[in-house]
Amino acid sequence: MEKVRILVGSTRRPKLAAVKEAISDFGAVLAPGLEFEVVGAEVESGVGHTPASRNELMLGARQRAEVLVRLACEKTESWQYFVGLEGGLDVIEEGATRRVLLESWAYVSDGKIGHFGRSGGVEIPGALAREVLDNGVELSVAIDQFAGAVGIRDGQGAWGVLSNGLISRTEAFRVAVVAAFAPFYNRKMYHAVSAAR
Repeated sequence: MEKVRILVGSTRRPKLAAVKEAISDFGAVLAPGLEFEVVGAEVESGVGHTPASRNELMLGARQRAEVLVRLACEKTESWQYFVGLEGGLDVIEEGATRRVLLESWAYVSDGKIGHFGRSGGVEIPGALAREVLDNGVELSVAIDQFAGAVGIRDGQGAWGVLSNGLISRTEAFRVAVVAAFAPFYNRKMYHAVSAAR
């Protein structure tokens, strides 16, 4: 049976699980009757270890996907979709107040065009924001210290810690992936909107 092959710019378990779970949601609409194969490849994002703006998050996700497209071309491998995932912080200034949201972003490309999607956002505590933004500590290290655990990002992630287990890192990325794939699995709507302009 023919497979739809999806290459993800990470080998981390929560990210790969997010893509697989997202595909179980929309796969029957994207490619009816076909199976999906999801493979991870470790690639660099080209941004800092903890992106600290929406622009940096979007750039990191997009650059991961673009590196995958180039790798597939160089190796003449056939992949239908390339997925870049990036998690980090979005800093919002409200007068003298700094609010910092944890967000997860996805960029999905078919090798020609691509689209973004993101999770919701959860505000992080001020002390954690200062540790990451002002002291330069990587978020994964800082959240381990704040939660008194080790390897949180490979499990529930900062999302799980901050939401008391109600939203995992995998779930946040799943939402971002579903959103980024929307123009592919809902082409009729996107085409109709573009044609109406």
